[in-house]
Amino acid sequence: MELNDILTNIETGNEEQIKRCLHKYNAENSKTFAFDSEEEHARIKLCQGLLTVLRRPVQPQCQSTCLETMRILSRDKRVLGPVATSEGILTLAGLARIPLPDANVEPLEEAKSTADERVVVEALKCLCNVVFNSVAAQQVGADMRLAQGLCAHLRSSSSTCHEVGLFSLRLLFLLSALRPDVRGVLCKETGAVVLLTEVLERTLDVRWAGQYEVTPPDLQCPPIANEKCEQVMEALKALFNITMSDSNAEDAYHQLRLIAAIMRHILMLRAQTEEKTEETHSHAINLLSNLPVCCLDVLIDVPSQGGLEKYGGKNMDAVQVLVDFMEKRIDKGSNYKEGLTPVLSLMTEGSRYHREIRRYLKAKVLPPLKDVKVRPEVGTTVRNKLVRLMTHVDMGVKQGAAEFLFVLCKESVDNLLKYTGYGNAAGLLVARGLLAGGRGETEYSADEDSDTEEYKSAKPFINPITGHIEEPMPNPIEDMTEEQKEYEAQKLANMIGELSRQQLIRPMGVRKDGSLAPLEEAVHQCRIADSSESDSD
Repeated sequence: MELNDILTNIETGNEEQIKRCLHKYNAENSKTFAFDSEEEHARIKLCQGLLTVLRRPVQPQCQSTCLETMRILSRDKRVLGPVATSEGILTLAGLARIPLPDANVEPLEEAKSTADERVVVEALKCLCNVVFNSVAAQQVGADMRLAQGLCAHLRSSSSTCHEVGLFSLRLLFLLSALRPDVRGVLCKETGAVVLLTEVLERTLDVRWAGQYEVTPPDLQCPPIANEKCEQVMEALKALFNITMSDSNAEDAYHQLRLIAAIMRHILMLRAQTEEKTEETHSHAINLLSNLPVCCLDVLIDVPSQGGLEKYGGKNMDAVQVLVDFMEKRIDKGSNYKEGLTPVLSLMTEGSRYHREIRRYLKAKVLPPLKDVKVRPEVGTTVRNKLVRLMTHVDMGVKQGAAEFLFVLCKESVDNLLKYTGYGNAAGLLVARGLLAGGRGETEYSADEDSDTEEYKSAKPFINPITGHIEEPMPNPIEDMTEEQKEYEAQKLANMIGELSRQQLIRPMGVRKDGSLAPLEEAVHQCRIADSSESDSD
């Protein structure tokens, strides 16, 4: 369908003709995401024409058709000028039944028919595209308090249409993701955290067994429907953005503990497919990592469901889900930055401040050592996989894995080296200034780790660098004379000196405090210390 023909029909104002030609255009371009730059001006004029039609009192079928065309056009960032204005956003918000606090316009009555709901859905989809693709539209939305109106819409809407709820939540997510100022307002002024918590409760049919304990799902209960999963994930993404804003009020902590309880409930649920389950759990874990660490006890404190006596009667089902999730993400072997680091961070902080969580994770991830004949990074256990990540090329991933294992070892360098070897742990020790040994700053309980008899007997033969017992290697200088040894030593020193002068390497030493320093500086400090400690005549 030629754009000029569509523009001509729009100018004539015949509703049926407009609808007919736009239907054809929509069918031809429903899968189009790359547009011809030569028709850019015509598409801008079409956006203006569509807004003109949408401001007229036309039938819902014509409105939804115009909005569908607008949605297709809004995939192109270059033609959004007419829409990314106060008038454009006001028109779309009105059709989406979103009341704008600062607009002197009466909102349309709530959609009652299927055709009216179609208009609302298409208007919300257009707003999502426009806000995502246009910085100007984001600014206009913030100025017109679109997010606040959206919250009012979510509170008052009685629509049972899945797509109305889904795209309302998606638009709220986009606004809170793209505008930090909107995020702060949503957190402090509009009660969006409470609102989205209620959305989750309603969608998941949550029943409370205690102040911060959700009644567990029936074992015979079917998996969550895909539509509910989609709404839950959009609400979780919006909540993640909003909870990034700090709030220290007491009632905020109460609300965040309620959220933690609902996240535990979500971790125990299953969706229609494994992929959907993992995706939903991923969003729940992201949100949990945003909550204050003092709220994480809600994950294990579920009196009505019982717990494990060896862990103080705490229930570790949710923690085991986290371990399984982490292992799945490691096994995927890709996208570690976004897919793995949140769960590592969550378990690290949970272990640092909650003794029972640490003890359980230690038993699962770092059980007592028995076989020390293979390197710590070789094998299929969770420990082997995490130790491999300690030398990953991505700095965030390697630091996350190392910090998690370090905390499980109660931040004891000796314990960490026992499980990982010095070579794998060197990066963490350098960063922490613990090359000389010692402990981190966090205080842990006094319970001691007990070594197995197999480890005790093998310990004297373990190479501390590699963390395992190595096969005896032939001594390369065994048959050399003293002169040959001296020659090889001098040759090595000359090679190191040459590489150092060319700045290809930089010899380093360890200061007395365990941090790294250039070799000259480290040696100089040692000499000063030695001379100050010697007796003077």
